[in-house]
This record gives sequence, C-alpha cells and structure tokens, in this order.
Amino acid sequence: MKSIIACCILLSCVFKTQAAGFQTREMTGPAGKPIKLAIWYPSATPPQARNTGTFIQQVASDGEVAGTGLPLVIISHGTGGSQYSHYDTALALADAGFIVVAPIHPGDNYADRSEAANILERPRHIIATLDYLLREWPQRAQIAPSRIGIFGFSSGGFTALVNIGGQPDLRKVGVHCAAHPAEYACQLVARHGDDSKQVPHAATPQMHDRRIRAAVIVAPALGFTFDNAALAKVDVPVQLWRAEDDIVLPHPWYAEHVRAALPRMPEYHVVPRAGHLDFLAPCTAQLAALVPQICVSQDGFDRGDFHKRFNADVVGFFHRSL
Repeated sequence: MKSIIACCILLSCVFKTQAAGFQTREMTGPAGKPIKLAIWYPSATPPQARNTGTFIQQVASDGEVAGTGLPLVIISHGTGGSQYSHYDTALALADAGFIVVAPIHPGDNYADRSEAANILERPRHIIATLDYLLREWPQRAQIAPSRIGIFGFSSGGFTALVNIGGQPDLRKVGVHCAAHPAEYACQLVARHGDDSKQVPHAATPQMHDRRIRAAVIVAPALGFTFDNAALAKVDVPVQLWRAEDDIVLPHPWYAEHVRAALPRMPEYHVVPRAGHLDFLAPCTAQLAALVPQICVSQDGFDRGDFHKRFNADVVGFFHRSL
C-alpha cells in the first residue's frame, strides 16, 4: 500500500510540472505556397501566458519536447478557420502526451477564402504537413511514425475523410444544391460561381495517406458526396461527431450520411442542443467582440462545459486507437 501511495504522489508531481509546449513554424506547401503551423507537445519546461491576440494559453513557448515515441495528431480546421480554431483540443492532447500540429489551409482561412471551393487541395496540405513534421521538424525523432491520427472539423472533416481513403464524388454537389439551395455549402458554391466549375470532381489515390491510423471526424462537410463505395477503403478507427441542432450542415445529409456509408461502425456521438460552431474552442471576450457570430450557442448550452467532455472523449479515442 505504501508503494502505491508513493507512486501516486510521484505521478501527481510529474503531472503538475508537465505543461504543453508550443511552437509556430512556416513550411512550403503544394505549389510553393507557405503554410503556417501551430505545434503543441508535452514539455517539462515551465509554462507562461502567451497572448495570440484573441486568446491566452498557458504554454512553454519553444520549450523542449518531453518524451520519445510520441503519437502525433494533425488538425484540419473548417472553412474560414485558422490553426487556432481548436486550440483547446490541441492543448488537451498535448497535456495527454501527444504532439499536435495544426496547419492553416492556404486560400481557405479567416484571412483568405479565395480557394474555399477547391476543397480537394486541403488533403494535399495535410500530406505536406506530415512530410514536414516527419522529415524536417527539428524534433522529428521524438515522433512515433506508426502512431499518427487526424482530427477534422467541417471542411476539415471532409479533408480527413479523403486522407484516410475516402473518394468523394463532387458531381453530387450540383444535384444536392439544386434541391437544397439555402444550405451553407450550396451558398458557398454559388458565391464562387465559375471558379467552382474548375475544381476536380474526384480525389486521387495519392490523397490517401496511409500514415494516418485513426480519425476524429467532426460535423463533416459534403458528407453526401460519400457513398458506401466512396468510403470502402477506409480501414482505420473513426470517431464521428454530429451537433443535434446543426443548421449549417443539417441532418441527415452530412455526418449521418457518413456514418451509414463507413464500412465499419464508427464511435458515434450526437451532441444534444449543440450547433455547428459549438465544436470550435470556447470564445474569449476578445474573440466574441471580433467575430460574435461564431460564439453564439443556444440558450442552455454551455460550450465550455461541453468541451471538457468533448476533449476528454477525443483524447480517450486517440489513446485507444494509436
């Protein structure tokens, strides 16, 4: 009994002194475009407050990476988002011993949405980011290449599905939007007009990155473009999330469609009273003042409280799967 108590005390001390390390990097992506990265990881370096302008995180900026053989999770944000859209989930993963990298998707982010309709460029960004982390990142030796997962939200969920072997048929977008023109995805296509007609209609086999061994798919965009044949090659564990009151990507054409088409049953979560944007990190006062539209939840829904459970479930899934 004494040895058990001593072990618990020791572990408590270790967990209290460990913090999330944090780095920013920039790499060259497909077509020579720069891609900014945010990287979180376990670190024994003491944390300090770091202000990004819209939130403050307690991290060890450029601290040493603690541990070896660490699992890696890559995060793909949604349309108009950023590398910080899911920073709280990234911090939870780093605190649990994961390295986390979040690229900002060129041409489909908060500052530049000029290529938002070209959704099949996004999986290439993910592949290029993993190449960088595994081949060029100074701390690459501490990554376990066989323990890589992906987290994707909205357009990032679509991205993740392609990266784990999905083969969407984007010709279905026109048919769907003719019947549902008011949906967000259809309005996005309409705004881009002729630009969207130049977008490839199918993923290529090269977009399937077999280094990825597990996926968390959150409110996936264009779920209706994946049928059973399109997802037949997906052979990794999937955790799938849907917001019950998602009016951006409404039921049953998105997450539910993906759930039915996956070759094996995913771990499926439907969040009562949640809206689409409730999967984004809880808003600070600064962020709510800048973009209040992404910070509004239904009466009675506490985004902060939900994210405690959400992040714990995401961490648990990756621990079991990687």
